Amino acid sequence: MSESEILFEVRGTLGLVTLNRPRAVNALTGSMVDAMLQTLTTWASDPAIAQVLVHGAGDRGLCAGGDIVAIHRDISAGGRQTADFWDTEYRLNALINSYPKPYIAYMDGLVLGGGVGISAHGSHRIVTERTRSGMPETTLGFCPDVGGTYLLSRSPGHSGIHAALTGDHLGGAEAIYLGLADYLVDSARFPQLLERLQDHPVEQVLPRFVLPQPVANLETWAEWIDVAYARPTVLEIIATLHEFGLSGNGQAQKTIETLAKKSPTALAVTLESLHRAGNLESLEAVLEQEYRVGLRFLESDDFPEGIRAQVIDKDYAPVWNPATLHDVTPESVAAFFAPLGEHELRLTPSSSVTQTIES
Repeated sequence: MSESEILFEVRGTLGLVTLNRPRAVNALTGSMVDAMLQTLTTWASDPAIAQVLVHGAGDRGLCAGGDIVAIHRDISAGGRQTADFWDTEYRLNALINSYPKPYIAYMDGLVLGGGVGISAHGSHRIVTERTRSGMPETTLGFCPDVGGTYLLSRSPGHSGIHAALTGDHLGGAEAIYLGLADYLVDSARFPQLLERLQDHPVEQVLPRFVLPQPVANLETWAEWIDVAYARPTVLEIIATLHEFGLSGNGQAQKTIETLAKKSPTALAVTLESLHRAGNLESLEAVLEQEYRVGLRFLESDDFPEGIRAQVIDKDYAPVWNPATLHDVTPESVAAFFAPLGEHELRLTPSSSVTQTIES
């Protein structure tokens, strides 16, 4: 790892984490998440540090997610680097969720996939007028992870299912509505906010910067979203959206067109993941499920094909296998959730900080 990929500083009583790959929109590598896990673990018991803030270098965003080019390379080589990366990344997500000190995430610009994992589990989650957040995994033939299915399964009504299946990029108001963020601030005022946080508690500083929360589009769409996404299968969801479209609902019709571009397998597995995550009590249990599902996607046809089409060749014309939702069987979906035996990710609910420190 280059020394500059991720930076750690102590400014006053603030521990500052800077993701420092601006040309890659601060995409996460294995070395970065390992360093972040180790440093946050140390800071958790350091009495000189009162709170932590994470932000991204450059002006494009906090983090565009994991380094999917590296994942594609690993899949092609039949390696285990991706599995090891997720093992560390999910432990980091769990640590952030149970962190004993204020964990402030500055979610400016792009905050996608893995970027959600290092921000949306924090205690103080800040978005700006520039925020474009979301979980775009179905576009890649994959399923939301890093605790995304935990968060979105607990969003108001069925809005989280809509966000997960479509993979739409969301503004700050939408992120707050979904439960991925808490506060909206003006990005131009971040330097002053950062300066104040170096020596003052976030609870004392933040109210002076928070803007009124705009109404989210998802909230205004709740009536049709909650009807359509209450259906038990993706095919039935699309059929219900079609009914709304015939009644003149242009947004529902646009959603059908969006879903038609996604991996059929990824859509079906994502819906099942959200249903199951909603019945699991802890983030740790959901992360264990996501790890199970993720390893199965590494063996699938659609995940490497989605990365190829979107990032490697950039022809944006993936050939999904199977090609239609009608060809995705309940048995094939259930196989993604089968136990991994000795390869299971094992996390202890509500004790992630203690577990990580002791290990």
